[in-house]
Amino acid sequence: MKLNIVPARTGATWVRQGIRTFWRQPLALSGTFFLCMAAVSVAAMLPLLGTALALGLLPMATLLMMVASAQAMHGKAPTIALLAQTLRHGQERAPSMAALGLCYAAGFLLIVGVSALIDGGDFARLYLEGGRITPELAGSARFQAAMWCTMLLSLPLSLLFWHAPALVHWHHVPAIKSLFFSLVACMRNMGAFTVYGLVWFGVFLGGGLLASLVTALVIVLLGMGAGDSQAAIAFGGAVMLGTALVMAAMFFTSVVFTFRDCFQPPEKAAGTTHDDAAPPCEPR
Repeated sequence: MKLNIVPARTGATWVRQGIRTFWRQPLALSGTFFLCMAAVSVAAMLPLLGTALALGLLPMATLLMMVASAQAMHGKAPTIALLAQTLRHGQERAPSMAALGLCYAAGFLLIVGVSALIDGGDFARLYLEGGRITPELAGSARFQAAMWCTMLLSLPLSLLFWHAPALVHWHHVPAIKSLFFSLVACMRNMGAFTVYGLVWFGVFLGGGLLASLVTALVIVLLGMGAGDSQAAIAFGGAVMLGTALVMAAMFFTSVVFTFRDCFQPPEKAAGTTHDDAAPPCEPR
């Protein structure tokens, strides 16, 4: 395994490859994404340790999306059977994946705990337990400071775990080392990741505007008046939610390309092509 340093423009390439790969298998990749999110949501509903368990499942959910994306990248349809087979073949790496989940949950809960020191726990309770944001709460300077603190501290946590599940799964790297290598790879390729984030921001913004225009056009064509305001709001909400979920699935489809280009597997040193160096569909 060797770290690659890629030019900044590669970030835009990752976005294009992710979107292109998603539309090769849109139903399968969307289904994988929804399945992972459903598992995390169900875990969060459990009493006592539900939130921690849900956070601990996120590295595995990210890995499953990367495996599914690698399947689609190689022209295969990702199925539940193939994902289950991946999990079975990766049993020897289960302790490392469990360690990643534990570290992620502990890290994020620590960040939320730090935010509670700023506003007395209002943002932490809202984030972890849900609820409505009142105008008074949203306008509170302490609440806003806690929110920004959580966002800023979540960035280095994301960099630590960005490549870690894939390094454990495909390169058999121990959990703690995978966190170090992930952070180094992201920092050394910060230009590409900055472009990657900016392009995805533009994609999400454009998708939201397009969904809004489509919603407005449908409402006008259907002639919904003031009496149909609730139906119009419900329809618009459904369109926006569906658009956001599809774009989120496309985003997670693109993550595997960031890993493929940041790390060289051993085969590439032996003279294989760039495509051969892509993450394998099956664990090694």
